[in-house]
Amino acid sequence: MVNTVLIAGASGLVGAAAVDAFLEDGWDVVAVSRRKPEVFSGRPFQHVAVDLQDEMASKSVFSGIRGVSHVVYAAVFEKPGLIAGWTERDQMQTNLAMLQHLIEPLANDAALEHVTLLQGTKAYGIHLHPMRIPARERHPRDQHENFYWLQEDCLKEKAGQRGLRYTIFRPQLVVGPNYGVVMNLPPVIGAYAAVCREEGRPFSFPGGVPYVWEAVDTRLVAHAIRWAATTPEADGQHYNLTNGEVFSWRDLWPAMAEVLGVDVGPDEPLRLAEFLPARADVWRRIVDRHGLRPISMAELLGESHYYADFCFAYGASEPPPPAFVSTVKIKQAGFCETHDTEESFRYWLQVLQNRKVLPPAR
Repeated sequence: MVNTVLIAGASGLVGAAAVDAFLEDGWDVVAVSRRKPEVFSGRPFQHVAVDLQDEMASKSVFSGIRGVSHVVYAAVFEKPGLIAGWTERDQMQTNLAMLQHLIEPLANDAALEHVTLLQGTKAYGIHLHPMRIPARERHPRDQHENFYWLQEDCLKEKAGQRGLRYTIFRPQLVVGPNYGVVMNLPPVIGAYAAVCREEGRPFSFPGGVPYVWEAVDTRLVAHAIRWAATTPEADGQHYNLTNGEVFSWRDLWPAMAEVLGVDVGPDEPLRLAEFLPARADVWRRIVDRHGLRPISMAELLGESHYYADFCFAYGASEPPPPAFVSTVKIKQAGFCETHDTEESFRYWLQVLQNRKVLPPAR
């Protein structure tokens, strides 16, 4: 019998990769998103367009879907400007409501077995205060308001009522090809490089003080989700996810410059959240000249330019607190995939070029 997975937020960074991962393994896939996900697989899948904020529309749609054995919840609501919204109550309540609008009708079907939920390092309070290094899943819940906790408590309650299995992942800085999303850096970096080349500027690092990061390739996240779906050891567990190494942006910059066909220059602090939108006309010329997809600067960036300023520490005079997480737990459980972070960025930038979202190198 073929399992059926429903993936919410299927056009997003993790969602689209999860569609591919489950299709590769022969699953039936129901992809839920307002626009159809762009995937690599040639296998057919069902696409359902619904706004998860609309309770009545969600109930109508999901009450009519039967036979879903697994749910991957990768949808998220973020407010304009991104960062400030992380501490605002309406952002949290909206994310809780979206999960409820999906889970409540689906949980009425006896076929549902397992739900995957996504969190991140905000679970450890890194957006509010320094966190323990490394952050481990066994540490007590950080006591701050966060939609993660609202969603997690909702899921645990539903799992207790229905006997559902569930797994929660905490990926760190996910890297993939999706544009127009809330937190993905390759389209932002690619657009910045293209504008620099168009204006005769060097491709300078636009951030602030140097500090060390971790990231995770979206393929690794998707494969971990697929692994957990049918792995009993993953039931009821939280798992951190990274590529398995650390990096600094300045050390990554030359490799990305090579792929993008630009020359690295000396550091030049720039607020990309201002710099890039102000060059919408420049981007339009680039699109026309290279025959790219007719995607506007705003459509390309989503809210990710705000995330870029956050990640690059723009305006910071001293390094932000480190955000290192341990991935020992998931490796001990049997999932041991790793990625070279430099190659992850290179790969996804090239995918964006191949898809005619970014211009080719010289």
